[in-house]
Amino acid sequence: MTSNPKIPQSVLVVIHTAALDVLLLRRADTDADFWQSVTGSKDSLAESWRDTALREVQEETGIDAGTGACALVDWQLQNVYSIYPQWLHRYAPGVRQNTEHLFGLQVPAGTPVALNPREHTACAWLPWREAAERCFSPSNAEAILLLPQFCRP
Repeated sequence: MTSNPKIPQSVLVVIHTAALDVLLLRRADTDADFWQSVTGSKDSLAESWRDTALREVQEETGIDAGTGACALVDWQLQNVYSIYPQWLHRYAPGVRQNTEHLFGLQVPAGTPVALNPREHTACAWLPWREAAERCFSPSNAEAILLLPQFCRP
């Protein structure tokens, strides 16, 4: 376990364009080819879901989701899932499940991405169905498949 265990409450932010191209990031902490959307845990129990989403997007991609060019939408959906065994050591003893709150973030096409190299080694913009197929996490893939229901026109 780490000295400051992660809070088992996280966000999943599906970053996309109006044309439903989705940004995926390849994880840096595994040898596997794990692609995902922006994810991250709350820094404190008091941190709001929205603030967590804004912070994680900034930390992982360099995108300022609070600007007028971006539209962060709370999908009002949550997933509860078992934490992958290789990451259990990051949580307090006995913690086995995480609650993940879903957001969509529409950005202008061509939005630059500045990866945090400690977290991700590559990024790709893919059509939404192709992005869902590439995700290693079933809950991430399912969220991307919901995108057409939540994307603003």
